[in-house]
Amino acid sequence: MSTNNFKKASLAAGAVAMMTGTAQAARRNRGVKRLIARIKNSDAATRTKAWQSAGDVGAPAVQPLAMVMTDDDLEVARAAKRAMWKIVRHTGRPGAVNAKTVVVAKLCGLLGADQPVSVRREVLWMLSEIGGMRAIRPIAELLTDKHLREDARMALERIPIQRAVQALKAGFEIAPEDFKPNLAQSLRKRGVEVEGYPCVKLMPTK
Repeated sequence: MSTNNFKKASLAAGAVAMMTGTAQAARRNRGVKRLIARIKNSDAATRTKAWQSAGDVGAPAVQPLAMVMTDDDLEVARAAKRAMWKIVRHTGRPGAVNAKTVVVAKLCGLLGADQPVSVRREVLWMLSEIGGMRAIRPIAELLTDKHLREDARMALERIPIQRAVQALKAGFEIAPEDFKPNLAQSLRKRGVEVEGYPCVKLMPTK
């Protein structure tokens, strides 16, 4: 094959790949819009079918669903939350590492102060199930948030990697006195001895 023909073939292959990617993105967008429309549907059966099938839509639906989780209609908000959990547990299955990585990134993007506390709290518990190395820092940053520190602590306690333990230790060092016993308990759960802050449940009371 001549150099000119090779270049033409390469350009053609690139164009086909671009068109394929664009078509796939369009299908994903349609899938997300269809899911959100069904989640917002006034019919309970339609909402149920929607959240039960959300796992197949995956990561692109995470942020749109988070917006619906605070809908004024409590049943719609509940359906959106169930759809989010369906995606989390679907991507947490064995053999779905790449899908899980993308979903975790989307969830971490929902931990910012621009999101409602209720959404951030739910996201923390979702990350406690599928979060890994990349989720530790954004979770640990919330150990200083008075509204979310308990949820952040429990999320770190549940993530089974050493970096989570390190984050708990760092949080313990700078925590206010009223929160240190809680962090000490999480550290004990992870096998770390903490002096001076015994388990409250084991302390004698009158």
